[in-house]
Amino acid sequence: MAIIDAQVHAYERDHPGRPWAATLAGPAEVTGHDMVAAMDAVGVDGALLVSPWTMYRFDPSYALEVHAAHPGRFALITPVDPRREDVGDVVADWAGTPGAVGVRLVLWRDAESYAEDPGVHRVVSAAARHGVPLCLLCWGRLSLAGELAARHPDAQLVIDHLGLHQPFEPPPPAEPFADLPALLALARHPNVAVKVTGAATLSLQPFPFGDLWEPLGRLFDAFGVDRCMWGTDWTRATALVSYADAVAAFRDTDRLSGGDRAALMGGTLQRVFGWAPSGGPHGP
Repeated sequence: MAIIDAQVHAYERDHPGRPWAATLAGPAEVTGHDMVAAMDAVGVDGALLVSPWTMYRFDPSYALEVHAAHPGRFALITPVDPRREDVGDVVADWAGTPGAVGVRLVLWRDAESYAEDPGVHRVVSAAARHGVPLCLLCWGRLSLAGELAARHPDAQLVIDHLGLHQPFEPPPPAEPFADLPALLALARHPNVAVKVTGAATLSLQPFPFGDLWEPLGRLFDAFGVDRCMWGTDWTRATALVSYADAVAAFRDTDRLSGGDRAALMGGTLQRVFGWAPSGGPHGP
């Protein structure tokens, strides 16, 4: 089976030519070449490369450079700014960019409510119109995802990181799945899928993170694995879990059937984002 990570980040060291807006948890630099080496070491064929909002805000130029160097290994997602009047045109231009498969809204800072924000709705409408999934970082705002899903039934929405607050450094929260019912409530919307990204950072147990399977089982029962996709959220997760363990916990577990593993670790992503890697450990 193809193994595809649903979310990784790559970035250069901070420098005047492409300065960081802020600092993301993780190493001082993880280049595209570094990310490919990490994937190759554990048999990951490809990944969705999400331009890191923390560092680069709405500038995907480094992600585009990485894709140009490794076109078969990465597909691209960029955050977009709903405050821009022309954000619909931004989404349209991105949809036509080689390697681009989705856009992202970061909905956890700078505003108390987004439900009636016209910019947010312009983004959702444009994503639907141009056939690109819209990823939502919306922890603490899962009810908003439900409103958007209901008002834009033609838009494919993807909930980042289980929709749950995830730590940037140890320790994990004492009740990491406290908001899981709010996520499960979104299963009634057929246009909502879930990234099971960064899940290992929520475990209160060491590898192989056995305490994850009861809450994840509830997620799979509600959505079906055909609407769930595994990923690591590398490099935000580096202080809590190794890349090898974040892969092996799902690839090697006996908690998943072969078919469910194939869907969760690549099949669902290929269907939702319409992309498959080439040239990886399991590819040509």
